[in-house]
Amino acid sequence: MPHCELCSTPGGELLWSDAHCRVILVEGEDAVLYPGFCRVVWAGHVAEMSDLDTTQCSHLMRVVLATETAVRAVVAPDKINLASLGNVVPHLHWHIIPRWHNDSRYPRPIWAAALRESINRPGPDTARLRTALEASLGKTAHTPN
Repeated sequence: MPHCELCSTPGGELLWSDAHCRVILVEGEDAVLYPGFCRVVWAGHVAEMSDLDTTQCSHLMRVVLATETAVRAVVAPDKINLASLGNVVPHLHWHIIPRWHNDSRYPRPIWAAALRESINRPGPDTARLRTALEASLGKTAHTPN
């Protein structure tokens, strides 16, 4: 798909991938406000979960769960938000968003207006995130060193 951002770019720093999907660490302002914010992106261009067969859906959700587990272990948030919207980028992907009770938008979604001043948190240890993902999902030829 020529105009799909997630087809034409990695979408962030690659942490892990296989033939079906990839886990990326989000970059930019969201990475500063929500360190450890990851996305699990389906490799082929499909818009909805129902475009996948049962085996593909199970695999995708296993990767989402492993990513949530890794993010919790590495950045120790108060809460994790999972979201699959696709309204802006209609390419199947899941957001794994670490949240803290004192983040600028908590308890609202991160896309809502800020309720208080932002707190910049240190970025996650990407090597630890990769190791945690590999422990759950296995090391692949596509995992960066």
